[in-house]
Amino acid sequence: MLSEPRSGRLAAWGNALLAGLVPPDDAALAIVGEDTVHRVDGLPGEPAPVGLTLALGRLRALGVTGLRVALPAPGHPLGLSGPPEFNTRALEAGEAVVCHGAAFGLVPEVYEAGPEGDVHAEVVWRVLPVREAPPADVPSLGEAERELAEALREATEVLSKLDVAGSGPVAEAAIDAYRARAERGREVLAPGYPPRAVRVLELAQRVGLLVSLAYGNGHGGAVSSAEMRARSEALRPVERTARRAQVAAYNAYVEERERGGR
Repeated sequence: MLSEPRSGRLAAWGNALLAGLVPPDDAALAIVGEDTVHRVDGLPGEPAPVGLTLALGRLRALGVTGLRVALPAPGHPLGLSGPPEFNTRALEAGEAVVCHGAAFGLVPEVYEAGPEGDVHAEVVWRVLPVREAPPADVPSLGEAERELAEALREATEVLSKLDVAGSGPVAEAAIDAYRARAERGREVLAPGYPPRAVRVLELAQRVGLLVSLAYGNGHGGAVSSAEMRARSEALRPVERTARRAQVAAYNAYVEERERGGR
């Protein structure tokens, strides 16, 4: 599971820009992150792809007041509201951004180039029409925080039972990298987000890391196919909970606006 999906960066810093809390160039730089360039294709009135700064300004002119995240997976259309074409593309990408205030959605297409060891990514966000309806299966921040606490306990128990301990050089290196990212990027959610959203996102990323370790740390003690299936079945609801919480955190800005908190 991505610790910081591209849709999360676009929504978080796009929301900060729409709120007037960061300048356009700063928002665009944060959204691009370690990628080479991001462009937006399919905006009304734009015959060719445009840069992020122009695209975000155009979206605001079209009536967009906020951006939500969707992190769908097979059988779980998390954050989506249709129509089928948009849902299908979002599911293929594993993520999308849904506009609030105007019926548009953006799905990333990632193109990688360069020699081994020096691969860079270019991203094109495709703009598509969306259905204006409540997003699927997105919890409140309070619900997400409660669910995450239980999910963290479950993930730890599963790792222990299956002998996929959060120890050893590979796991320790992954955890150290996560902590370094967390310390470096305390404003991953961008200015304007409530502290609870930051807390929920950090916990969701931690749970997601544990799930990734469990899936990627070889077979551990799960040496038979039956035990490997048991691992997947035990971790699937934990991973789903972490994705739901990520979406709740990224979407907190728009939810607060809808409740009149801004």
